[in-house]
Amino acid sequence: MQQFEVSPLEGGIGAEVRGLDLSREIGESVREAMMEAWLDAGILLFRGIGDSPEKQLALSRAFGELEVHPIENIRVEGYPELIWLSNRKSDETAPVYHYDGVATVGRIPWHSDLVYTTTPNRGALLRMLEMPYSGGQTGWIDTAAAYDALPETTKQRIEHLEARFSFIADPREMRFGRPNVERHDETNLEKEKAFYPHFPDTLHPLVWRHPVSGRKALCVSPLHLREVLGLPAQEGDALLHELVAHATDSRFSYVHAWQPNDMVLWDNLRSMHRAFGNPPDASRLVHRTTLKSTVAMGRLAPSANS
Repeated sequence: MQQFEVSPLEGGIGAEVRGLDLSREIGESVREAMMEAWLDAGILLFRGIGDSPEKQLALSRAFGELEVHPIENIRVEGYPELIWLSNRKSDETAPVYHYDGVATVGRIPWHSDLVYTTTPNRGALLRMLEMPYSGGQTGWIDTAAAYDALPETTKQRIEHLEARFSFIADPREMRFGRPNVERHDETNLEKEKAFYPHFPDTLHPLVWRHPVSGRKALCVSPLHLREVLGLPAQEGDALLHELVAHATDSRFSYVHAWQPNDMVLWDNLRSMHRAFGNPPDASRLVHRTTLKSTVAMGRLAPSANS
């Protein structure tokens, strides 16, 4: 029977799975053990074993049903459940931003996937195919650990509060945790905006309760976070600045320096992640699968006319 080992990652956030053989079928007992490890750690690293789309798909399906991405032109040909994500200046979807004066493509601030919808995905699995000569790391935050470390008074204060989230692609539009970012070329801005579908604003509790484990986690997603409901604007903004600063503290994060064929799986309902980006003349290519969720974590925000 196939066996594997699980060991904590450096810093104590997430875990590494060692000894898994993806050339063999993943049996039910192995699947259940990996699912238990995933629920416990939130983030799982599989080093160097993702050397084909078939292996990535087999591993992904061990953790649940996969989604087919709605944007067809980023699906991997022949593999509709795989999408490619590339950071190159020549890519229409990779505009150049300047962070602290340094030109960068592909940098995405801390966020939880699809938090701007009522049903964020369950998780995702990322596989490295082409690494840039510089940069290209990915980071993850354990938002359950961040919640656990909050003072009890803060936990009580936010227990029943909701926040509003919007779909944001331009980091200059962030209200909380905004980096020092500029953009010098606006040529393709309208074209880029047309690339993305429209999403109505969504309300989520500041404290998510995991639908499987029941564990509580902070829901802040700085890229998309707009305001707290039910508090005066100044008080609500101060609270969100405090929560974002707390959640993005390095003690709750794991930053992965990729090697070829590495794969990382994360539980989107108890984590955030970010892409660090790379120089515009470097190339980075990853493949990703997305695990479907049917659990509504939030609700649509009332429209201004309602």
